[in-house]
Amino acid sequence: MNLHEYQGKEILASYGVTIQRGKVATTSEEAVAAAQALTEETGTGWHVIKAQVHAGGRGKGGGVKLAKNLDQVKEISKQIIGMDLVTPQTTAQGKRVHQILVAEDVYEPGEAEIEEFYMSVLLDRAQGKNMIIYSTEGGMDIETVAEETPHLIFTETIHPAHGLQAFQARRIAFNLGLSGKAFKEMTKFVDALYNAYIGSDAALFEINPVLKASNNTIIAVDCKITLDENALYRHKDLEAWRDIREENPTEVEARAVGLNYVALDGNVGCMVNGAGLAMATMDLIKQAGGEPANFLDVGGTADAKRVEEAFRIILKDDKVEAILVNIFGGIVRCDRVAQGIVDAYKNMGDAIKVPIIVRLQGTNAEIAKDLIDSSGLDVQSAIEFQEAADKVQAVLNK
Repeated sequence: MNLHEYQGKEILASYGVTIQRGKVATTSEEAVAAAQALTEETGTGWHVIKAQVHAGGRGKGGGVKLAKNLDQVKEISKQIIGMDLVTPQTTAQGKRVHQILVAEDVYEPGEAEIEEFYMSVLLDRAQGKNMIIYSTEGGMDIETVAEETPHLIFTETIHPAHGLQAFQARRIAFNLGLSGKAFKEMTKFVDALYNAYIGSDAALFEINPVLKASNNTIIAVDCKITLDENALYRHKDLEAWRDIREENPTEVEARAVGLNYVALDGNVGCMVNGAGLAMATMDLIKQAGGEPANFLDVGGTADAKRVEEAFRIILKDDKVEAILVNIFGGIVRCDRVAQGIVDAYKNMGDAIKVPIIVRLQGTNAEIAKDLIDSSGLDVQSAIEFQEAADKVQAVLNK
């Protein structure tokens, strides 16, 4: 689950990470009031207005601007709130901005001692360990840094049982070229950041930039946080922060009816039971010359109602040219799944306008195939993997 910047900063602050302070606003009037309150707290009259959307590159799209007085705060807020922000990480239509963060300006003009760093915390799946990736080249796209100057990117690997060690935090500060007070502040920053990552059950923390201010304070100026969906049951307070306006509407609808659905960019819809079989099915579709349009796991109860809901979700994507149903009948019998597919198809009537290939393997697979074949519906049955691939290829090549 992705968080907005202001939400991520609230988590960081709760673990002792120094952040760029700010207040959320949904109107230009609220933005002016927020700026006035910040001025009283911080003493600064300049403010940064930041669009709050789940996408990076906001500044490049005009979603981050500096206001030097309250009139500019009001004017810029009017421009940003309600705009469709297009960034390198959005579609061509962009994302509608519903709220902004009015933040203190932590950059002091003319101060040469200010430095920007990059830092992220995430899981290294290959090693089964956490890692901190960091660089002296903060404020830039890390992909560009990796491509053009890979020697400026460092990685600290952390054993999950042992946690971040003091010598590792010191090594990070050293590699960033810090000394004195800034060195000590960075070690504290890294330790607090890692604790926040572990404590919130996050999948990703990315701080870009991490700022070394002229007084050697280390500040998280921006943040991108993704929480582990599987751990949200432990964090009901954080789960309540979910902003469904930022998510794919079809994925939101699927989650509401208990389906595991992820939209992709292909032309063949997938309906399977089990994540492993889903991955194999997507490989099968590519082998047949198509591209998977989605990941959809119906789970172990593929009855008529659940199958119908899955069909409706898949068919919301107008790029879908065919649907491949690939079910292993272990807990659930194949003939019950086949009957569910037949009933769902009949209930939906003309709503189904694309070919459907059904591969059922497992308990009562032959009976299930007979049910499909004798239904009189435009549904093709298969038992073997290759047979299903051939049928997908045939309908795509028509």
